[in-house]
Amino acid sequence: MKRILVIEDDKSIAELERDYLQANGYEVKNVFTGADGLAEALGGGYALVVLDVMLPGADGFEICRRLREKMDTPVLMVSARRDDIDKIRGLGLGADDYLVKPFSPSELVARVNAHIARYERLKGTQKEEEGKVIETDGLTIDMGARRVFLDGQEVAFKNREFELLAFLASNPNIVFSKDTLFDRIWDMDSLGDTATVTVHINRIRDKIERDGKKYIETVWGSGYRFRG
Repeated sequence: MKRILVIEDDKSIAELERDYLQANGYEVKNVFTGADGLAEALGGGYALVVLDVMLPGADGFEICRRLREKMDTPVLMVSARRDDIDKIRGLGLGADDYLVKPFSPSELVARVNAHIARYERLKGTQKEEEGKVIETDGLTIDMGARRVFLDGQEVAFKNREFELLAFLASNPNIVFSKDTLFDRIWDMDSLGDTATVTVHINRIRDKIERDGKKYIETVWGSGYRFRG
């Protein structure tokens, strides 16, 4: 039975999330403060963390940042805050998804199922790609180690940033639409927002495109491609 950690200070919401997840075969632990949630998550053993943004003590953004320093377990952020800047911030810190309250409990379950399945497939793919390295114009992508180097210097990448870059670089000179990239990398089909792709493309560019080097091209009206 896979274990889910729910970090949510509203006990009624936490209990509703727990009940629906348990009904779908998960073991669920609820914690109600940021500090307790961080400590519990870092203890390991969870297949996914459901993380509220507004928490007493450390907020969800800070917890997400600290989790990503230590682990790659899927993180699904939830919040009543609808501003795009909050969503962009959460995704930029390494959250795998961002769900705005109020939401259907069945949607939460669907997203949890999809992210766990995707994470497990990713781990299998990593084993297959051990030893594979992509090199082009000063950029080195070590697929097995999930590390990126620019002119010999390592550049830190979060999970989805790496996966997006690795996918494009593995398929050079092919134009992919935002919808296709979202389906391939986030694996959520109709459940998500393709604006996430643009956010991550921009973050990748900020990290590796400098001194006139351009690795990812925007093909207006069509999508993006990696220059091979």
